[in-house]
Amino acid sequence: MKIPFEKYQGTGNDFVLIDQRKKKYLTRKDVKTIRQMCDRNFGIGADGLILLQKKKGFDFEMIYFNADGNESSMCGNGGRCIAHFAHQLGVFEKTASFLAIDGPHEAKVKKKNWVELKMKGVNKVTQNKDHFVLDTGSPHYITFVKKADKIDVKKEGSAIRYSPTFKKEGINVNFVEELKKGIKVVTYERGVENETLSCGTGVTAAAIAYSLKQKGASKFRIPIQSKGGKLEIKFEKKGNQFKNIWLCGPATYVFKGFFEK
Repeated sequence: MKIPFEKYQGTGNDFVLIDQRKKKYLTRKDVKTIRQMCDRNFGIGADGLILLQKKKGFDFEMIYFNADGNESSMCGNGGRCIAHFAHQLGVFEKTASFLAIDGPHEAKVKKKNWVELKMKGVNKVTQNKDHFVLDTGSPHYITFVKKADKIDVKKEGSAIRYSPTFKKEGINVNFVEELKKGIKVVTYERGVENETLSCGTGVTAAAIAYSLKQKGASKFRIPIQSKGGKLEIKFEKKGNQFKNIWLCGPATYVFKGFFEK
């Protein structure tokens, strides 16, 4: 069976996207096939694979799989890419409402491939001596460093991800550097088990942790630098509660083709 797909990337975070509104090509049981499609040597190559499906009460449903072939928690950049994909398919014109594993989301497609994605609210941030832990649709560990580019992300990230505290469920690990304007973020992603050029839920978590280091402000618009490009996080803060969180950045079509299953 030939599976039609499109490849997208959001600041270097890349995905295989499949339209399953009329025909189902893959299910959650197709772990091996999804893993092969995401393989950079023996497949298409991607950080993850996303299915676009019909869902009553929504414009569409997003089902996300990590590169290891397993269904995973929310992916922010993936959400922006699937929104742009759905927009190009004519599913919606400007604003979409869709369902993901962590609940409903809104998305806005603007000019020049710019997509804004509303993330779920955050009501709990655990602050420790040298790191923060919070869930922005996926669980994240945030630690601030002086030079993010000097970090061996795979080595240091995997050490935290596979530590006794996080080994069972896994956690994404973000190393964050404060800049004159905004922050720089590098991320180790569980499921990929390596560094990715960008992570949407990760930069969202990093921006929230960064805001807790600032005093007085209640509204934030934080520029983000990832290795794959620039993003922006907008949100409102009241104490340890965060709402109206928007992950904003480019979502870019790369190519399309067919995969032989």
